[in-house]
Amino acid sequence: MEMLSDDEIAAARLADWRKLAQGLHARYLVESFAAAARFVTAVGEAGDAVGHHPSVAVGRGHVDLKLVSADAFYRDGEGTEHVVEWVTEQDLDLARRITAVAAEHGLRADPASVSVVELGLDTARSATIAPVWAALLTGDAESQGRGSPSDEVRDATGRVPNLWFGDAVEHEAPRQRFHVEVYVAPEVAEQRIAAAVAAGGTVVDDSDAPALTVIGDQDGNRGVVCVAGAPAPPD
Repeated sequence: MEMLSDDEIAAARLADWRKLAQGLHARYLVESFAAAARFVTAVGEAGDAVGHHPSVAVGRGHVDLKLVSADAFYRDGEGTEHVVEWVTEQDLDLARRITAVAAEHGLRADPASVSVVELGLDTARSATIAPVWAALLTGDAESQGRGSPSDEVRDATGRVPNLWFGDAVEHEAPRQRFHVEVYVAPEVAEQRIAAAVAAGGTVVDDSDAPALTVIGDQDGNRGVVCVAGAPAPPD
């Protein structure tokens, strides 16, 4: 299926879900592990009905879900098709079904609490160094380029954060090359930035806000608060 834009995803009005990085994420609050197990079983049945399933993580008092299509595609400006991991219509369909399942189980969503962490590495030689990082992070050099047309490193099992490569020129003087990207729900981005500043951080660059806000610590290290899409509009 064709990948969807952030605007198309927002137009779907998925109140329980947030688009973070490549996928849709939701957290549902549960009172017990048994309640979580019953919910996950029902989610599995909903996925069986459409032949598509989310990634699931059960924690203390919550169930986290991620929806993404491994075979989404897009056409670049030259008409070439690329297969990528991204949100498609089948993800929107299953998200709606899961929302209905959660309502049947009396569960409340907590969309403001979802987040995703990715790693960024600025380099002028991504094709050269990517296999090293793929092997180091996942144990398999073939993890390079999986689900992305670039040299990005992704673990198929989701054990470690994605590592993407930013374009950079070579510098003689030492400079930070790694940085952390923290994807958060749009409604909590300002609070997250304010908390970092209150803790001693500095807003280094907000020229691309609210999508990207660069935060620096007292040693000059930098991280990025990322917002992938607007929250669902109210009914």
